[in-house]
Amino acid sequence: MAFINKNHFWPGIILFLLIIPLITNSNYLLSILIIIGLYTIIVQGLGILMGYAGQISFGHAAFFGLGAYTVAILTTRFHCPTVLALLGAVLLPGVIAALIGRPTLKLQELYLALATLGFGLLVHIGFTEGMELTGGPSGIAGIPYLSVGSFVFDSDIKFFYLIAGILILLSAGIKGLIESRVGRALRAIRESEHAAETAGIDTAALKLQAFIFSALLAGLAGGLYAYYITFISPSPFSFHASVQFVLMAVVGGLGTFVGPLLGAALVVALGEFLRWAIPVVIPNAGGEYQIIFFGLILVVLMIFQPEGLGALGKRFKLSTQKLPGEGYSTKFEAEKEGGL
Repeated sequence: MAFINKNHFWPGIILFLLIIPLITNSNYLLSILIIIGLYTIIVQGLGILMGYAGQISFGHAAFFGLGAYTVAILTTRFHCPTVLALLGAVLLPGVIAALIGRPTLKLQELYLALATLGFGLLVHIGFTEGMELTGGPSGIAGIPYLSVGSFVFDSDIKFFYLIAGILILLSAGIKGLIESRVGRALRAIRESEHAAETAGIDTAALKLQAFIFSALLAGLAGGLYAYYITFISPSPFSFHASVQFVLMAVVGGLGTFVGPLLGAALVVALGEFLRWAIPVVIPNAGGEYQIIFFGLILVVLMIFQPEGLGALGKRFKLSTQKLPGEGYSTKFEAEKEGGL
C-alpha cells in the first residue's frame, strides 16, 4: 500500500511516465496509456465540477467532441496551423460552456443532469447530421499531426511524452487550485450552497467558472485526441462517453486529487482486460458478456470502496493509526462509527 502514500505517489507516477517508453516496445501499451492520459484530462475537469463544486454533468462528451471537431475542421478545411487549431479547440467549448452554463447551473441535481444530457445529445446529433461541416457519420479523415515549429508529434512515444507533460503541469495547477481559497469556496458549495451564500461566497459565479474550466479541459483533450487518432467520427462523443467520464470520476473518488487518474486508468484497463479475457474464458461469447462483467466488477468495487480509489490512501492511513484510550483501536474505526 506504500504506492498510495502522498509523498511517494506522484514521484512514482512521474518516474513511471519517464521510463515506461524505454522499457516497452509495445505501441499498443503506449496507445492505452495515451488514451488513459486524455481521459484523465477530462475527468480532472469533471472532478473539479462534481467533486468540489458539487454539480453533475452528463454532457462532457459534447465538449470533448467540440474540441476534436474544431481541430479537424480548422486543419483540414481551413489549413490552420496546428497549435492555433488546438487553441481554438480549448476556447470554443469554454465559450459554449459560458453561454449555456449560467441558465443551466440554476438547476439542481436530476434537473441539471437532464439538462446537460440534453445538451450532449443535441451536439452529438449536430456531429451526425452536419454533413458538409462535420462529414456526418463518416467523420473527417486526414487530420495532420500536431507540430510545434519543425517538431512533429508523429509517433506514439512523442505523443506519450506530450500527454505526460501536460498531465504533470495540469495536476500541479489543480493541486494549487484545490488548496487555494477558491478550492475551499468550491468545497463549501458542495457541502451546502445556502450556507456558502450566507458566508458571502458568490456561488453562481464559482459554479460557472468550474463548469467553464471543466469544458476547457475537455476541449483540450478532444483537440489532442484528434491529433493523435488523425480521424474522427461522432461515435466517440456519444452519451455513452459522457456516462463513462462520470463513471471514471466516481470510481476514482470525487473530491480526491488522484481520483481522476485512478478512475480513468481502472475503467480503460478493465475494459481492455475484459475484451481479451471474456473470449478466452467463454468462447463465442458476445459483447454483452463484457458489459455484464464490467458492471459487476464496478458494483463490487463501489460496495467495498464507496469513496472511490482516491480515498484508499486515507483509508489505509486511518486504519493504521492507533487511538488508545478513546474506545477505538484505529482512526478508521472511529470515523466509521462517527466517533471523529
